[in-house]
Amino acid sequence: MSPRSTNPGGASRVRRRALLGTAVLMVLVALAGLAAYLTRDGRTSSKAPAPQVSSASPSSPTGSASASSQPHGSRGELPVPPSTHDPIAFGKAAAAALWSYDTRAYSQRELVAALRGWLTSEKKYADTASVDALVPSRVLWKEMAANGQFATAKVNEAHFPDSFTQALQADPGAITTAYVYAVTVSGKQSIAWKGSSHGGAENRVTTLAVQCRPSQPCALAGVLSAVAP
Repeated sequence: MSPRSTNPGGASRVRRRALLGTAVLMVLVALAGLAAYLTRDGRTSSKAPAPQVSSASPSSPTGSASASSQPHGSRGELPVPPSTHDPIAFGKAAAAALWSYDTRAYSQRELVAALRGWLTSEKKYADTASVDALVPSRVLWKEMAANGQFATAKVNEAHFPDSFTQALQADPGAITTAYVYAVTVSGKQSIAWKGSSHGGAENRVTTLAVQCRPSQPCALAGVLSAVAP
């Protein structure tokens, strides 16, 4: 269905995506400010080698969200956002949560609700649609559930895109408006189902918009439509 400018709901979605796009452009202007922030918090630079994420599920309190160590056939849990002020760590956890699901353990509606819990409470920066779009539809979920299908994720690396770094160096103060950072995450999604011994796997990469205000833990702003290298 093509969007119409007279549709209030459609206009609202367009405005929200425009705001997110603006925030991400600000994101592209803020790495120097972020580096100072992370240094102040005693954290490592985004350029340091990212540690291998190895927790059993995205619901771990630390948010190390790779589901790769989950034993084959065990049931996953709904993802819970970590409490961290580090956008790189949060981006890794969010990507693992978005790449994982378990039709045997919960419903499609429950997963959607859980992932929305990762979004920032600042509605003008929260692109809910970009997160919802990554969850299988209810009809497809029902078919997948009949086969006991589930997916686990392994996060390999996360970093600030080069364009983000360059823009931030040009205008470090821009980050203080929305505190939204671009984080590109790469890894692998493994899919299995009832009766399968190995299933299938594919490499995944995505760029997330992550909001990390100094006064509160990081939250997800949305998923960018294109990957920023």
